[in-house]
Amino acid sequence: MIGTMDRPLATTQAAVTACRAIAAAYAREIEVTDDIGADQTSRRSAAGVGVATDPDGSLPHEAFVEFGGMPRLTVRLYPEEDALITVEGVEFHDLPRDDVPAFLRAVLDDTAFVKGRRFPPGYRLVVPLPGDRTYKEPVPVIGLTSWLSSRVR
Repeated sequence: MIGTMDRPLATTQAAVTACRAIAAAYAREIEVTDDIGADQTSRRSAAGVGVATDPDGSLPHEAFVEFGGMPRLTVRLYPEEDALITVEGVEFHDLPRDDVPAFLRAVLDDTAFVKGRRFPPGYRLVVPLPGDRTYKEPVPVIGLTSWLSSRVR
């Protein structure tokens, strides 16, 4: 494991650094877009024009990370210490920022899988993390891409 991924990710920049390390370890291209300032971040639309800091004087930092290759994988890191990770169109909302590296490794190491049910019919993308933590989200049947289909159990 890479050292930067084992420590808590105190800032958005630390999470971006961890994402870059994961991309390098898995030989994946990565593109990062940073939004810095209360007037730029998505959750602070009420900040007003030209207001860059929060009321407490801090400068919020949000980042969007897109990994190249398959599966299609994006990460939106929010200043509130949470993230939105999208895997092949399946969105995992409100993940703690500290879980992002383990989540990405689970997907890229092929430990994530799709579980199907007969009744009610449907699929779920299951991403197991160390420490018996698991994230599950429904997969729309029409959203079952070739990568997701190859992981059905």
